[in-house]
Amino acid sequence: MDTSVVPPAERVAHWRGFIGRLFQGLKSDEYGDTDFDGRARTLQAGDLVLTRLEATRHRVTRSPAAARRGDTPFLKIVAPWTGCAGVEQMGRETWVTPGQWCIYDTTDSYAVANPERVEHLIVMVPKPLLAERGLDLDALMARRLGGSGGISTLALQTMRNAFAELPSMPDAAARGVGDAIVQLLHLSLLDLAGQATAQTQREALRARIKQHVGLHLADPRLTVDGIAAALHCSRRQLYNAFAEEPDGVAGYILAQRLAACRRLLQDRSQLHRSLTDIALSLGFQNMAHFSRVARADLGMPPSDFRRLACG
Repeated sequence: MDTSVVPPAERVAHWRGFIGRLFQGLKSDEYGDTDFDGRARTLQAGDLVLTRLEATRHRVTRSPAAARRGDTPFLKIVAPWTGCAGVEQMGRETWVTPGQWCIYDTTDSYAVANPERVEHLIVMVPKPLLAERGLDLDALMARRLGGSGGISTLALQTMRNAFAELPSMPDAAARGVGDAIVQLLHLSLLDLAGQATAQTQREALRARIKQHVGLHLADPRLTVDGIAAALHCSRRQLYNAFAEEPDGVAGYILAQRLAACRRLLQDRSQLHRSLTDIALSLGFQNMAHFSRVARADLGMPPSDFRRLACG
C-alpha cells in the first residue's frame, strides 16, 4: 500500500481504509494533519504477519467494541526503525524507540501514538501460540523490551532479518523462521517476567539453530560444524541445546528438508519441476540418498506420492 498512488485529498481516507482492513478495524487519527503520506508492505512467515510501515505522524486506537469483534486474536509487536511509538493498554503507557519493542493484545482495547514520522516493523502473532505456554500475558502487555542486549535484542534482530529475507525464502523456510520467532518471543517474555534460567538460554540457542536451518535449508553445506561456526558456539553447546530433540541437529535438518519435500510434491503449482530439481533445491546432493530417505518418509517412491497427491 502506498498513498502516493491516490490524489493528496484522498490519502487520509485511503490510509484509514487500509489500516482498518489490515489490522481488524483499527482506527487512525492523523492529529488533524491534511498533508499525509504512508506506505506499508506485508509479508508472512508461517502464521506470523510482518509489516514494514512508514508514515507521517498519526495515532491508532482499538476500541473495546472492535476488540470484541476481532475475528482472530493476535498479539502485536511494534518495533521502530525510526521515530518512536507510545503504547497504551491495561492502564500502562510505554514508549519505545529504535532498538526496542513493545507487545500488546488485540483482544483488548489499546492505543499507539506516533507523534512524529515513523518507520516501524509491526509483527502480528496468533495469540494462542504464546498463550498456550503458560505465561501471564496481561502482566507483560505494554512493556518495553530490547535496548540492552540479551534475548529480547536477539528476538528483534531475528524479526528484522526475517522481514529482509522473506521475499526470497521458500514457504518451508519462512514457516521455520516464523516458528523460531515465536520461540524467541516466548523466551523474551519469560525474561521480562523474571523467569529466565539456564534452560531458557539453551532454548534460545535452539531457537537460533532452527532459525539458521530455516534460512539455509537449500544449502548442501548445512552441517553441524557449519552451524556451530555461523552461530559462534561449540559443537558441545549445539548438541546440548538439542538434547531434548529426539533426532539431534542432523536429524532436525533432514526432517525439515523432508517436510518441505512433502509440501512441494503435494503442490500442483510445482508439477513442472523434476524430482531432481526439487531435491537439489532442498540441499540434497545425492539422488540415491534423497530417493531412499524420501521413500522412507512418504511410505512410497516420491514419484508415486506426487502422482497420488496431485491426481
